[in-house]
Amino acid sequence: MLRSAGIAPVVRVSDVDEDAVAADLGTQAQPEQVVAALAAAKARAVRETLADDPEIADDVVVIGCDSMLLVDGQLTGKPHTADVARAHWMSVRGRSAQLLTGHCLIRVGPGTPDVHAQAVSSTVVRFADVDEATIDAYVGSGEPLEVAGGFTLDGLGGWLIEGIDGDPSSVIGIGLPLVRRLLAELDVHLSELWTD
Repeated sequence: MLRSAGIAPVVRVSDVDEDAVAADLGTQAQPEQVVAALAAAKARAVRETLADDPEIADDVVVIGCDSMLLVDGQLTGKPHTADVARAHWMSVRGRSAQLLTGHCLIRVGPGTPDVHAQAVSSTVVRFADVDEATIDAYVGSGEPLEVAGGFTLDGLGGWLIEGIDGDPSSVIGIGLPLVRRLLAELDVHLSELWTD
């Protein structure tokens, strides 16, 4: 997404234990708190690795994101198994759900303390009322097993989405309009990051 939007990111996997972060928040945590905490944990984990990385410049912005689907008041993350993905799709077909995407930006500058900006975007996803054979084929493709809410907008899952109300980029994983606003909070102008 960032490369398509003119930015050449250095990608680092955070290896954050998402289930542990969510469990530490407790069962009373609001859905927005959960995705915000996951995004912050990922950004902090990557931030901790920067000192030993000569590929990274002195002035850098770390972006951590995490998405989960809110269905009937319950957050749904990555299904991980075909059985869970199929049950999920059976429950959302023909319905709408809310995709929440937490964003955490950390600006790391030379000789200055880190600065943070954080927010959550919300997009309504309208799932198609597809038949069981289509669900089985989609689950069988493996695509929905390791993605938030068990679907993609920019892959095979795009065929199974009737529409969205909100920012399509946040459904793909990083909300460009929200990141632009958070960058401004960190005193970074978006055009400074565009590649030639």
